[in-house]
Amino acid sequence: MLKYLILLLIFAFANINCSSQSNGGNMGSIYDFSAKTIDGKEKSIADYKGKVLLIVNVASKCGFTPQYKGLEELYRKYKDSGLEILAFPCNQFGGQEPGTNEEIASFCSANYGVSFQIFDKIEVNGENAHPLYKFLKANAKGFINDEIKWNFTKFLVNQNGDVVDRFAPQTTPESIEKHIAELLKK
Repeated sequence: MLKYLILLLIFAFANINCSSQSNGGNMGSIYDFSAKTIDGKEKSIADYKGKVLLIVNVASKCGFTPQYKGLEELYRKYKDSGLEILAFPCNQFGGQEPGTNEEIASFCSANYGVSFQIFDKIEVNGENAHPLYKFLKANAKGFINDEIKWNFTKFLVNQNGDVVDRFAPQTTPESIEKHIAELLKK
């Protein structure tokens, strides 16, 4: 029993990429959702049909915040090939995204030159979790439970709208590049 507990703890703290589960049939499609952009405009995820999506919950005051640089580099490298990065600020983890939408947009632009789409600040866990994140979590199970563990959890979605992978916060954008490149070849 102790061996299993130790093994479980090792996996819990390891950098694990959790493969997606099936759509569940009755869950609909990722394209059924919409969200407000950082400037308050409603944006349908269906606008991204045919694109590879990397969906990330982000924060400005997190130890993983420097990943914005890697995300922007990926976006600039692959946007003309069909990659879209959708960033969702979230303040649920240690209060690391306390700013207003205007402050978040200014921070991302000034510090990282972010040109990919940033959305309105949302919740990703709990009763008030954004419906898109409920869908993502149901289609790409987390380790131990489905909840988002921290900022910069990443979901990779193929051109057909299938959630194909979930990456832990410590998984860098650079280490996901090969997965993105493979999807873009399809």
